[in-house]
Amino acid sequence: MSHAHQTIDRARSSQRIGSDIEKLAGPDYTRSSKAICRYAYTQEYRNTLDSIGDELRAIGFDVTEDPVGNLVARNRPPGERVFGIGSHCDSNRNGGKYDGTMGVVTALEVCRLNHELDLGLPLQLVSFLEEESSGFGEPLLGSRIMTQRVSEEHLREGVRAIDDGRPFWEHAKEAGYEPERWRESIHVLDDLLGWIEMHIEQGRVLQDNGERLGIVTAIVGLLWADIEVFGRADHAGGTPMNLRQDAGAVAAECVLELERIARAAGPGTVGTAGECEYRPGLKNVIPGEARLGLDIRGVDAESYRRVAREIGRFAVEAAGRRDMRAEYRELSDTPPTIMNQRVVEALTRAADAAGEPYRPMPSGAGHDTQLVAMLVPSAMVFVPCKDGVSHDPSEEARSEDAALAAEVMVNAIRELVSASAARG
Repeated sequence: MSHAHQTIDRARSSQRIGSDIEKLAGPDYTRSSKAICRYAYTQEYRNTLDSIGDELRAIGFDVTEDPVGNLVARNRPPGERVFGIGSHCDSNRNGGKYDGTMGVVTALEVCRLNHELDLGLPLQLVSFLEEESSGFGEPLLGSRIMTQRVSEEHLREGVRAIDDGRPFWEHAKEAGYEPERWRESIHVLDDLLGWIEMHIEQGRVLQDNGERLGIVTAIVGLLWADIEVFGRADHAGGTPMNLRQDAGAVAAECVLELERIARAAGPGTVGTAGECEYRPGLKNVIPGEARLGLDIRGVDAESYRRVAREIGRFAVEAAGRRDMRAEYRELSDTPPTIMNQRVVEALTRAADAAGEPYRPMPSGAGHDTQLVAMLVPSAMVFVPCKDGVSHDPSEEARSEDAALAAEVMVNAIRELVSASAARG
């Protein structure tokens, strides 16, 4: 059944979205006075979930959390079919107001519009835990737990807090959760007809082309790995150059080689050595050990995985040439994900009807949606962010664009829910 396009008061929605974002940028919701910094099991993160939950309860949603702390709110009882929306409200440790949070707040606005316009849409909002890896050093952790893409052994011992080194399991229990029930998290997805996440683009394609929305067609695969180099720490002044086992020099070679390999892989594949740690980390001591944290991604799985294999081999060989040792360790590998055609087409029709410029596009960043999409028909909507800046306090996006995204999401969900009902 087709529906006339549901218009909304975009100015009113823009004001509410902007107000919510500003509230969640306040001192009660960040651990930093210079940036947005909140992550799992901190008081600031707890305050954020409570604020979002209060808004949802006010419009009749039942608000709960799964056994590890993913926020789940729905306007239908368990067992009834619902349409999923949401994102994440954690940040990186030097983040801005909009990454993730704007997606959750826009999903909240969709819920408000459904309530106010009496649309009768069955909805479930999810805010995922630890998308940014700021608390425990692993990306997409909440959605990986929910979709069973992690082992209990890893949760008990392998996933450890950046702040104190203790296991995720201990922190979850101390925060009042029941990590021993983590496998039950998957049931959050049981009733979903589909899923849509709104997010800032984290690039500048939309801005540079004068477009207000992106309809995401695919999400890149994302592999994280570490290279550790083991040399010998010696005095910087007393050790001749020909007698050094400088782990930092091997790490530097690896950074440049990663750049070369990724460039050679062709468009769509990228590699970044975003972390570099020297030990003991003193100006007057030759690094005895070095660690590189690698981020390798692309739409073509074989391409980015080949880059990872080649840089791992190179590190071992480069260290060996200097009588040192290197180890390559893969931390996570989330494969590329093609968005569901039916959901993409519904969003496209809604965007056409909204009458604003948009474009179909891939996502170069990883998102919780790529995990959800393994089990639920899924897609994403992007809004522009100024100059493509993200993961920085200076990131900026317009609440007017988020209001447009909310209108498009409402109409796409109306179509998809109606089509599901017609199919029985």
